[in-house]
Amino acid sequence: MENWIYPSLEILVKVLFTIVAIFSIIIIVTRLSGLRTFAKMSSFDFASTIAVGSILATIVLNPSQSILKGAAALAGIIFFQSLFSFLKRKFDWFNKLATNQPMMLMENGKFIMNNLRKTNVDAKDVYAKLREANVKDKSEVFAVVLESTGDISVIHDNKDVGLSQDILTGVQK
Repeated sequence: MENWIYPSLEILVKVLFTIVAIFSIIIIVTRLSGLRTFAKMSSFDFASTIAVGSILATIVLNPSQSILKGAAALAGIIFFQSLFSFLKRKFDWFNKLATNQPMMLMENGKFIMNNLRKTNVDAKDVYAKLREANVKDKSEVFAVVLESTGDISVIHDNKDVGLSQDILTGVQK
């Protein structure tokens, strides 16, 4: 019998064995699917990473769940993520349908208020990101972009080197 403070030795051994097994399975599946598996390139990638963590925790902590069931769930999620990534690369219409486009929030040191409203981002949040990027004055900022992952990128204005427009590919103004 297990109590809530001291689990039985049998339960502890099962948890340790499950950790080794499920982590081994994650390593194998990740090696097969590639480096993108845990990258946060899109909101879908982020959701997949959360789902993998949830499955991992469920399999390790719930003694009624089988390792095989967990392995199948992990493989299914990672397969679906790989399929999703493939479809995004191959079909522009799918990419537009399934992913958010990056949105410019600030250009040449000036907020784009309409885009702040569209993205539900407050100017105070942007100021926090500017501070993180060591910006001392808004005039130092060429652009601030809300990426499709939810991250905010700050592009510094460099008077000596102009910004290549390729850097802003896909960004909505």
